[in-house]
Amino acid sequence: MDAAMTLSPLRRGKGDPTFERDSAGSVWRTSRLKSGVLSYRLTQLSRYRVRSEAWGAGAAEFTGMLPALLGNDDDASDFAPEHPTLIQAHREFPHLRLGRTGLVMEALVPAILEQRVHGISAFASWRRLVTKFGERAPGPTPKPMFVPPTAEVWRMIPSWEFHLANVDPARSKTIVRCAQSAGRLEETATMTAPDATRRLRSIPGVGVWTAAEVAQRAFGDPDALSVGDYHLAAVVGWSLLGRPLDDAAMVEYLEPLAPHRFRAVRLLAVSGKAVKPKFGPRTSLVDHSGH
Repeated sequence: MDAAMTLSPLRRGKGDPTFERDSAGSVWRTSRLKSGVLSYRLTQLSRYRVRSEAWGAGAAEFTGMLPALLGNDDDASDFAPEHPTLIQAHREFPHLRLGRTGLVMEALVPAILEQRVHGISAFASWRRLVTKFGERAPGPTPKPMFVPPTAEVWRMIPSWEFHLANVDPARSKTIVRCAQSAGRLEETATMTAPDATRRLRSIPGVGVWTAAEVAQRAFGDPDALSVGDYHLAAVVGWSLLGRPLDDAAMVEYLEPLAPHRFRAVRLLAVSGKAVKPKFGPRTSLVDHSGH
């Protein structure tokens, strides 16, 4: 078990106001649960032991969520890759676990912000919106941290505030639509993967990529492949075949790894075996704020 590795997909850039690493290497994070706001600190004591500390009204509820968050429900027993690169990565990181937060809006809003824009821009938008419209996190956090807004607050954020956060109307309207259906969307955490994906994608503006990004984090889905990602198909192709792939070819190539296609991608990332030559077009940084 490696708590920092398991939780790392939840971090939205180095300046994420909901995620921090302190000088001791502990992971600090904030969340909003049914019982209230929460800050927690996870400290790795040994390979098999993690100390958890929590503050806020959601602290008691968090205790019941912790095992799933750390990947205790993740089962890789039938993961049997045949490619030498994946075999080696799995051998080097047998302790990789895919965690499950069970919190859909918490994963959905930042995923929408990351649609079709450079990550640097999306992370800055997340930081500005959460800092302005979220709540100060409880507890002795290592820096001022914030809890993401409620669905009601996301729904009521004025269009000009999204504009000032460099979020174009298409993405801001999708966030508002999701906030209006937050109750039904949170229910997807207890659904089967196909039903959950179907309900997520019923919201205009939520496509296959966004639904997969949510499934990876909120559901701990080991098969949620981010089809449509700007880089992923090329990275998978260069890493495993020595040549680029497009989305359709990537899906076909990784099919034998189902239901562990996301696990294979995570192994490439954490093992440092993900390869992509540094040439070709990049996504541009687009300023929608007018400043």
